[in-house]
Amino acid sequence: MATAAQPDEDAALMLQVRQGDADAFTTLVDRWKQPIVHFIYRILPDADEAEDIAQSVFVQLWKSAGRYEPQARFSTFLFTIARNLCLNEIRRRNRHPAESLEAGLEPRDDLPARQHSDPAQTPADLIAQNQELVIKVDEALADLPEKQRLALALCREGELSYEEIADVLGITVPATKSLIHRTREILKARLKPYLASGAWTSQNP
Repeated sequence: MATAAQPDEDAALMLQVRQGDADAFTTLVDRWKQPIVHFIYRILPDADEAEDIAQSVFVQLWKSAGRYEPQARFSTFLFTIARNLCLNEIRRRNRHPAESLEAGLEPRDDLPARQHSDPAQTPADLIAQNQELVIKVDEALADLPEKQRLALALCREGELSYEEIADVLGITVPATKSLIHRTREILKARLKPYLASGAWTSQNP
């Protein structure tokens, strides 16, 4: 797990990468690939695209090694690259909404399992419910402003401290805590009616 490594270990490895050490780079990729893929997936929920953008993140990491300074946390440096690439993709989609709509209609085979299901329901019923729930969660996340989506993804998948999340977002620690709390409350308010009754409301909380 990436977070098992001490920050100074990652920084030391990155300094080796700055000197062209490919083995150190491979170690960093192995440690951080899954957290980065999960982070990207929460911003852009497409498994294949998350893998592709994660690869771009590490390509950019290698290219950017020369400007890495040890006083900057490695995780902050890495997730800032991932944030920027995610924002670039979001803006690209906004410029080409037809492509985004078409992609959103593709079948999803990466759906999470639904817990506490009714044993009387058929597999087809469960699949339909899973698909609907994922769509509603995606809709709720998509309605959030970019900074709220990023903050929530960093908090849940990056396993970063509030200080590190604040550095990536470029805001203060108190503002970060407030942003994450507010985002969680918004999502809970939007999803609770659906989870309780199966009905979805688009009203803002």
